[in-house]
Amino acid sequence: MPLILNTPRVLPILVCAAACLVAGCKPAAAPPPPMQAMPVQVAPVSLSPVPNSDTYVATIKSRRSSTMQPQVDGNIVKIFVKSGDVVKPGQVLMRIDPLKQMASVQSQQGTQAQKKALYDYNKIEVERQRKLFEAGVVSRDTYDQANQAFENSKADYDSNAALTDTQKQQLAYYDIRAPFNGVVGDIPVHLGDYVSPTTLLTTVDENADLEAYIYIPTERASEIRKGLPVAIIDTAGNVLAKSTINFLSPQVDNGLQSILAKADIPRTAQLLRNQQLVKARVTWSTAPAPTIPVLAVSLVGGQTFVYVATPKGDGYVAHQVPVTVGETVGNTYPVRAGLKTGEKVITSGLQFLQEGAPVKPLG
Repeated sequence: MPLILNTPRVLPILVCAAACLVAGCKPAAAPPPPMQAMPVQVAPVSLSPVPNSDTYVATIKSRRSSTMQPQVDGNIVKIFVKSGDVVKPGQVLMRIDPLKQMASVQSQQGTQAQKKALYDYNKIEVERQRKLFEAGVVSRDTYDQANQAFENSKADYDSNAALTDTQKQQLAYYDIRAPFNGVVGDIPVHLGDYVSPTTLLTTVDENADLEAYIYIPTERASEIRKGLPVAIIDTAGNVLAKSTINFLSPQVDNGLQSILAKADIPRTAQLLRNQQLVKARVTWSTAPAPTIPVLAVSLVGGQTFVYVATPKGDGYVAHQVPVTVGETVGNTYPVRAGLKTGEKVITSGLQFLQEGAPVKPLG
């Protein structure tokens, strides 16, 4: 009995078999193994005391600052210091040409010598006339005239001696000296410049007693009070000194629409100097708030992000979350928005992470 094939059913099978023989088909590959979870350090979002603060530009000023101006006029012949030098009391900073005054002193000394000679002569003469008068050789009138000449020459000599001393003291004004320990400020004059008592030569500022001048906007007027904590910080955010507000101006600066507050700078803060611009962080209050480690935050396109270890199946995956943070408090950021207390943020290997990557929390 002949074999009868069901052509409609067999034909597709034969076609597929022929195609596989021509193309050299291989068995289907096994699926790739699942991605290995990357070990990462994590830290929970926790509540910590966070200060409510604002940062303002402040100026450091010295309580002891001297503006150096000459008491005489003349040309500057010597400048012994430069800006920034530390000087001691009495140290010579500059010298004004003293030749004219020295000539006056020498002339005065010559006149004094003449008057001293006349005074000495009259002193001897009055003694001689006294003896002659007592011996009855000269009259009373002659003795009185000698005595009067002596008194006149004595008064003239004393007056001239005082004038000579004044001229000598005036000579000391040609040396500009530091009034106390301090730092030399800007020196706007140069060698050869003609100066007068109205000319500003330089300043000497003592860095021992400093104050921070902080101008606080009037919007905060109801919250400003003495005793508020103040931190003086540099451009890198490092705290240079800690203090408190100890003075509030009773008046509002209409030009700046602000209120002047002052804070003492401790003597240990040697990094600060007079007229230096710094940042002053004023703390209004402190309250618990969610915080995360600084190491957990990354900046992408001007937006701050963190990776959160999110449960998925039997493990965890990295989930990138945009967050809003405040100013650093120590080694942490206060979280304004984007996270909840208890969530685990990833603090290591951030450069190797991507959205949805499996992770293995270690912390």
